[in-house]
Amino acid sequence: TRQQYDQFGHVGVSGQGGFGGTGGFAGGFDLNDALRAFMRDFGGGGFGTGSILDEIFGAGTRTRGGGRRRDTRGEDLKVRVKLTLEEIAVGTEKSIKLRRFKRCSTCNGSGAAAGARPQRCPQCNGSGQVRHVSRSLFGQFVNVTSCDYCGGSGEVVTNPCSTCRGSGRVEEVTTISVKIPAGVAEGNYIPLRGEGNAGMRGGESGDLIVLIEEKLHERFVRHGSNIITEVPITFATAAIGGEAEIETLNGKVKLKIPAGTQTGRVFKIKGHGLGRLRSNAKGDLLVKTSVWTPEKLNSEQKRLYKQLAEVEEQVPRKVAKSFLERLRESLGV
Repeated sequence: TRQQYDQFGHVGVSGQGGFGGTGGFAGGFDLNDALRAFMRDFGGGGFGTGSILDEIFGAGTRTRGGGRRRDTRGEDLKVRVKLTLEEIAVGTEKSIKLRRFKRCSTCNGSGAAAGARPQRCPQCNGSGQVRHVSRSLFGQFVNVTSCDYCGGSGEVVTNPCSTCRGSGRVEEVTTISVKIPAGVAEGNYIPLRGEGNAGMRGGESGDLIVLIEEKLHERFVRHGSNIITEVPITFATAAIGGEAEIETLNGKVKLKIPAGTQTGRVFKIKGHGLGRLRSNAKGDLLVKTSVWTPEKLNSEQKRLYKQLAEVEEQVPRKVAKSFLERLRESLGV
């Protein structure tokens, strides 16, 4: 729905809340907007901004002369917001400082001085477009371009406002607050309707597009709504069991390590991952264990390890076989 799109951006309607993707639209798609953006990005294909769309969809704004003028909607703005995993886990609110155009308060966006009014463009008669007809061997062609005299607005200001010099807008520096839901991912975006640049001479304001970026974390790697970390354990803990203290995004927890734990075993701590879009559920924390080998031993430690070596069993052949299988898999042989 439009409400979901305005709150969550494309992920609010696409169902794409996963890691690293931008997803696509599964609902709320406006073909008119898409084609208009395409024509704008590629300069209108030589037919003038929006002229083809105006003919097909009836786009544009009616002038007093009954014709159509170019849409004077303001430009969309884009800002990038970097989030930590801690912020993504529960959602956050960010203040964004930006420079944009706002409607001129002196002329209320008309661009005209007090007591004056914009006049119908004499060149395009208020349509904002000029048609050029040419003939060739293949027949007659009509090329529609934006009117150079009025800039496609259909109106001219003969007595401009002294504050905005006839544009109907002035520059400002402002701060916008945006609420970011839990579970967003790199590449997601949130549109803020009407928070972009004000349009020329009373035109509709554009949107502010908030692009989401993720900061790399020193302890965790993200995988969807789950996060992965690694914890080193001693020989003794791996052999006879014990506890390990685990860092999470919101504090420390104790993890029970069973006897006989091998390097690479993964434990799941439920509910200590990231929040999920459009859901109260949370992902999990996946903890990979690695048996830590001390690099320096004092004399007492050496004596104890020698005693242990005397009673240790031989490494079972299945362990060596498992290593070979993992090696072949990593090498693709």
